[in-house]
Amino acid sequence: MTESPLLSIPFSNQSNTTFCPDLDNWWEIVYYLVPKCIDAICVIGMLGNLFVLFVYSLYKGPLKIAEIYLVNLAVADLIFLTCLPFWAENIRNKYNWPFGNFLCRSASTSIHLNMYTSIYLLVAVSLDRYLTFVHTLTHRRIRSSTTAKGICLLIWIFGILLSIPTFTFRTVKHFPELNVSACALDFPTPLWGMANRLVFNIVGFALPSTAIVFLNFCSIRSLQEHTREQRALRTKSFKDLRDTKATRLIFLVVLMFLLCWTPYHLVIFLDILFRMEVIQGCFWEYFLNFSEQFCSTLALANSCINPIVYVFAGKYFRQKALKVFSQFFCCGYFLSQVSFQEKSSYFNLFPVKNSSTS
Repeated sequence: MTESPLLSIPFSNQSNTTFCPDLDNWWEIVYYLVPKCIDAICVIGMLGNLFVLFVYSLYKGPLKIAEIYLVNLAVADLIFLTCLPFWAENIRNKYNWPFGNFLCRSASTSIHLNMYTSIYLLVAVSLDRYLTFVHTLTHRRIRSSTTAKGICLLIWIFGILLSIPTFTFRTVKHFPELNVSACALDFPTPLWGMANRLVFNIVGFALPSTAIVFLNFCSIRSLQEHTREQRALRTKSFKDLRDTKATRLIFLVVLMFLLCWTPYHLVIFLDILFRMEVIQGCFWEYFLNFSEQFCSTLALANSCINPIVYVFAGKYFRQKALKVFSQFFCCGYFLSQVSFQEKSSYFNLFPVKNSSTS
């Protein structure tokens, strides 16, 4: 099949028992439709993530712990989105790469770096929610801004290390059977390619997504139990309301990531089975070929979804954005009726126990 996750070219006929018919007309649809989708993702995603970074950088106040992870997520998405126009043009050019070896390597590496850093940042923010709701008595000792920044640094280093094979082995390679000079992974042996896909599938998705699902399931169950207790006592503090709304935002970000990336990784898993000849035939060859193109586009779309989630589902992010923009327009007219103490409470997107844990 295709030689690399996410950045792929159509594979040639590998079915030995059956002659597979030519589907050039279907590939014309891919060459036309996919680049337009990538262009839209790039424009929307760059504007959205720049807006998120603009709000967080200009807001007067320290970032909360979960916000630190979300800022790093926006940075990872922004780095990734700057490389998408090269891939849109590559597909328009029918996978003939026109930009040289360095851009081939660096653009490919940025996509893998984004994938690894994004999912492990979501593991980190899911763990933060888990500690907040499940281990409320002990989380203060391990939750701090310094710890969160250190975790982010480790995640970036981990993502860079896992992306080294992509930067090392990506090159512009000619495929005579396809008549293209494509940006492809050129491993020394096929075994290297198989190992790369297994690492991508297991370390890059299966293990962290399992951790995300477990941590969020425990957090949701604990939050529901706490809500039932509050209803029984007929008490509901403003901080409890903030906890619920902030956590719902995190859950939605996690859900969008899983919905966007799960179909693609399922295709990668089926491709591993195809390479091992566990599944064979023209149907699987064409199914994996076309589904990888469109599932990868869905995966790329995740980078432009998060800012939309913040705006439409993040009530406190919207209030924080309003406070930032009020500094530039109408001299704070829209917030002039809110006291300083109320504003401080409203604009805290993520709850903390005390100042030492934020």
